[in-house]
Amino acid sequence: MTQDTTQDAPLSAADRVRAAIRNGDMVGGQRLVEAELSERFEVSRAAIRAALVELTTEGLVERIPNRGARVRTVTVEEAVYVTECRMVLEGLCARKAAAHATSAEIDELRELQARMETAVEDGEPLEYSELNARLHKSIRRIAAQPVAEDLLSRMEAQMVRHRFRLALRPGRPAQSLPQHLALIEAVARHDPDAAEQAMRVHLTSVIEALRATTDGAY
Repeated sequence: MTQDTTQDAPLSAADRVRAAIRNGDMVGGQRLVEAELSERFEVSRAAIRAALVELTTEGLVERIPNRGARVRTVTVEEAVYVTECRMVLEGLCARKAAAHATSAEIDELRELQARMETAVEDGEPLEYSELNARLHKSIRRIAAQPVAEDLLSRMEAQMVRHRFRLALRPGRPAQSLPQHLALIEAVARHDPDAAEQAMRVHLTSVIEALRATTDGAY
């Protein structure tokens, strides 16, 4: 087994576990056993222990007395709160992206647009969901606002199961596609006000979709 260095191991282990949660490889309620995670991610148990402490402070992991750690299940109500915070930060990123986007970056967004349109036309909701996430990440990167990008990355990990669930709701991709197209158009026009407004309209729609769920948590 390859051991991480003492200085880098806790952060490296936290990044790996965080990514697994963000990608849906670990689901809400799943037990997190130090020995298993140590073997899976090829880091020491001490590194995993430190990582779980870090992820607990981020709200991704919870510790149950006498039962160890598990991936925290995020309720619909919490998901709404997270999305309200995202609206402010992602609106900022959309504004900055519109101001800073280069021709090459706009071409990148146009390519994503075409693929998103195809995914909707072909009835591929999971493909659309993945492209949706890539678009948001691209906007954050173009914005060049590292603090907002870091905070949004942490929020995204909490929302992964809700994102997949919403993507599978009948008609949801077709509903959100025009919102994303409006965002891309605003960035391409270098219109910060329109870009921020488009992002807010989109995330308001996400909140409405979340509130329409009836099971309370997933």
